[in-house]
Amino acid sequence: MEVVSRLLQPELPERLMSTPSRIAILHGAGYVGGELIRLLLAHPYCELAAVTSRTFAGRPLWHAHPMLRGQTDLTFVAEDALRLSELDAVLIAAEHGQGARVVQHLLEKGYQGVIIDLSADFRFRDAALYPAWFGFDHPAPELLGRFIYGLPEVYAPYAPGTRLLANPGCFATGLALALWPLSRHLEVATVAVTALTGASGSGTRPKATTHFPEREGNVRAYKVLAHQHLPEVQQVVGTALQIAFVPASGPWTRGIWGTAHVTLPAGFTARDVSAWYKAAYEQAPFVRLWPGQLPELRYAVHTPFCDLGWVVRDDHLVVGFALDNLLKGAASQAIQNLNLLLDLPQTAGLLPTPAEVPL
Repeated sequence: MEVVSRLLQPELPERLMSTPSRIAILHGAGYVGGELIRLLLAHPYCELAAVTSRTFAGRPLWHAHPMLRGQTDLTFVAEDALRLSELDAVLIAAEHGQGARVVQHLLEKGYQGVIIDLSADFRFRDAALYPAWFGFDHPAPELLGRFIYGLPEVYAPYAPGTRLLANPGCFATGLALALWPLSRHLEVATVAVTALTGASGSGTRPKATTHFPEREGNVRAYKVLAHQHLPEVQQVVGTALQIAFVPASGPWTRGIWGTAHVTLPAGFTARDVSAWYKAAYEQAPFVRLWPGQLPELRYAVHTPFCDLGWVVRDDHLVVGFALDNLLKGAASQAIQNLNLLLDLPQTAGLLPTPAEVPL
């Protein structure tokens, strides 16, 4: 009986139909590592081969991620125990400043597979930005030019053979997706952005600012006009947009919600703005558009989507964005990039596999 897929998917190479790609997660004991593990365990074309952790080496994954108890028999391993020749891709979830050293180690050992770094260590093209924005000298500036900045909606499809990719930051993903369509149509504009993030964006290590009594029922601005994700966004949108960014911590665990306010030049209308965003993202499976309204955070949390909406009144444009900082802001975006670099369907492991129905 002839069958047809509900959604068009690219044909997979024969090897992927029979042999899944083997993936390792390095430094996988944090929040993002837990999300990467969960997504890869359910991926239809990938096998989670190993997860490293210095702290938990030799222990089951559920010791760091209790929700995984009963879902996998894997244990954390030391990085030196990896069989690199057996891996198709490595995802690095190390802290900023450590990702570059892990990459150096892998390349020195002759690793030839895909590397996706989720730290900030290869996001900037200019090594001089690291001391200014992250407080350390880059340990491998000669590698910066070899990495592709992995914002799929802007830069994919990547060049054939791309294997070194820097996964964007969480705030940077939301801001860049919200502003990129504007940068293609406005010659010059000043954009005022305010965005709030949940406590999980600060990582698993306890801090005074993520302590529940200090965070619950409170909103606190931090790094005003000086957040480290700002240079990432400027790299994407160019110099036409001058961005003033006020980040704030919100009283929730996960998710980013923000607004960008810009004065439109004379002659542009709400219809123009809608056309810009539709043209930019109508083929993007992980951007959902909400014309005429600002998105709500609750619909984006626990999903791989960035929700974008906008309201225009007279010459005032407000663009709203919402995403899960651990997913579209980190782990699910890394899996999206992994799929692209391995020639897999972009949505594999992130959206339900289309059912086949008889005609």
